[in-house]
Amino acid sequence: MASPIYDRLQSLGITLPPVAVPAAAYVPFVQTGNLVFVSGHTAKKDGRPWVGKLGETMTTEDGKAAARSVAIDLMGTLHAAVGDLGRIKRIVKVMSLVNSTLSFTEQHLVTNGASELFGEVFGPTVGAHARSAFGVAQIPTGSCVEIELIAEVE
Repeated sequence: MASPIYDRLQSLGITLPPVAVPAAAYVPFVQTGNLVFVSGHTAKKDGRPWVGKLGETMTTEDGKAAARSVAIDLMGTLHAAVGDLGRIKRIVKVMSLVNSTLSFTEQHLVTNGASELFGEVFGPTVGAHARSAFGVAQIPTGSCVEIELIAEVE
C-alpha cells in the first residue's frame, strides 16, 4: 500500500498481524454507516496472553508496552475491516480495561501506550480520540490490558 500510514508503520518496525479468531460468540468488527466498531483485543506477548496485574506483577511502563501491543493488533483488525488504513478519517473512541490492584491508579498512563501509537501512526488529528481507561479485577485469560476502539472511515 502506498499510504503514508503504511510508511509510518514500516519506519516504526510494525507489521500488522492478521485478524485473530474470536475466542467467544462475537465478531472482530462491525461496520455500520461510516463507523467501524472493533471488538476488545487483549494484550499478547510472543503470541500468548500477556498475563499480569498492574500494581502487583507489572509496572506502569510494562502496562504501557502491553497497551501498545494491543494497538498494533487493533490496527491489524481495522486494516482487515476497511482494506486500507488510509481510509480512516478519525480514531473516534478508545476504551481500555486494565487488570489492576485496588490501589493502582495509573490506568490512564497505561492506556497512553495505545493512544500515543495511534497518534504516531495516524497523525495528531486523525489519531486523536476520546478515551476511557478503567481498572478492573480481571480480564479474560488473565491478560493485563484489553482495548476496543471505534473509528470513522471515509
